[in-house]
Amino acid sequence: MERRLDPAKLAKLHKTEDLLEKRYGKRGTPGREAFHERALANYYADILRDRRKELKITQQQLADNIGKKRSYIANIERGQTDMQISSFTILAQALGIRFDFSYI
Repeated sequence: MERRLDPAKLAKLHKTEDLLEKRYGKRGTPGREAFHERALANYYADILRDRRKELKITQQQLADNIGKKRSYIANIERGQTDMQISSFTILAQALGIRFDFSYI
């Protein structure tokens, strides 16, 4: 049996862009840019934390491996540090994460 979406119900759904504009402002506004930066910080934090846990190493072990303090790793994993690409690269390498910055 094939299920069909009800057009009337679909029309009542909120668009993500509309919700973001209502709460944080239009794209390019300070509030929206701040939201975007926090969202990215949390996204990268999740990637790094999940990989560290996958490898079963502590924040202290990772910090020792890259020459930083444990509190630095903790702040990154909470999305509370404005991490530069160079720091992300160092952490990713220490965690065995490979990525490609090439542009096609």
